Order: sequence, then structure tokens, then C-alpha cells
Amino acid sequence: MKTIITAAKLLLVMTLITGLAYPLLITVVAKVLFPDKAAGSPISKNGIVIGSELIGQKFAGQQYFWPRPSAIDYNPLPSGGSNLGPISAALKEIITERRTRFQVISGTEEEIPLDLLLASASGLDPHISPVAARYQVDRIFRTRNLDQMTKTSLFNLIDIYIEYPTLGLLGEPRVNVLKLNLALDSLAGVLR
Repeated sequence: MKTIITAAKLLLVMTLITGLAYPLLITVVAKVLFPDKAAGSPISKNGIVIGSELIGQKFAGQQYFWPRPSAIDYNPLPSGGSNLGPISAALKEIITERRTRFQVISGTEEEIPLDLLLASASGLDPHISPVAARYQVDRIFRTRNLDQMTKTSLFNLIDIYIEYPTLGLLGEPRVNVLKLNLALDSLAGVLR
């Protein structure tokens, strides 16, 4: 009986430490040291939260940079990929449809960056490669009918929003699509 009481006390103490005290401590430390990240890295426009820099959003309009495709239509609840393997006929068909769409819209047979053809594993990747962003400049330039804004301005905007590998080692250079599109709207408004 003594062993059961000791085990129950240990269970209670460990539950309080690991289930209550530790999570509370980490939450307080995160909110103090990294308040933006602890809140989900929200992005606001005119004082209203419109998204998170950590979760991809759907941009279908031709006047915007498009994110990576999403197998879950950018819904964060069922986060996940399509589970289609590299030899899947269904995946090949999806990629062919996406490639054809880009070629029709761009009016060119130019090589399309893979991150515009392939969905990410989570379906919520908020980033595209700088190459994928640059690939979309002609479409955006034509769609927005930007007489005063040169293509160079769009390329410079992309360069400003490139996020480099963490600590110079982790990941690839990338561009956050939501941030880039917000900057594009601001820049276009200034130059019109």
C-alpha cells in the first residue's frame, strides 16, 4: 500500500510540474522574450489582423503573387499533403494541369519553378522561392497595368522580402507571399 501512495504522490507532483508549471513557465518566457511569435506571428493591415506569417493564404487574383499550391486549399485544420507519390498518375495529372495553367496565363513555354507546381507537405507553406516570385513578375506587371512602375521595381521588391536561411544554414532563401503582396499593394498605390 505504501508503494501505491508513493507512486500516486509522484504522479501528482510530476503532473503538476510537467503539465502545469513547465507549460506556464514556457508560455510566460515566450510572451516576454518573443511576444510576436508567441501570438502566432500575426500580420495586420490598418489595425486588423489579416493573417499569419506562418500560414499560407490563397491568392487567386492575377494581380498578386501566388503561393505554392495546397492539397487542402489552405485550410489549417486538416493540415497535410496529398499523399501522392512521385510515380502517381494522379500527381502527374495535377502537375500537368498546373503547368498548362501557368503556360496559358504567362503565354510562354518558360520553365516553371517547381514550388509553383508542387504542394508543400503541410499544404500551408507561406513561402515561395525567389525564383518562383520572379517568374510571376510579367503576369503581375501586365495585370496591374502599371505604367509608372517598372519591372525593375517589382524585382527590387522581391529582393527586399527575401528571407535568408536561418543562421545562414537552415533552409533555403524564401519569400513570404502575404508580406510580398501587402508590399506590392502599398507600392502600387504609391506609384499610381
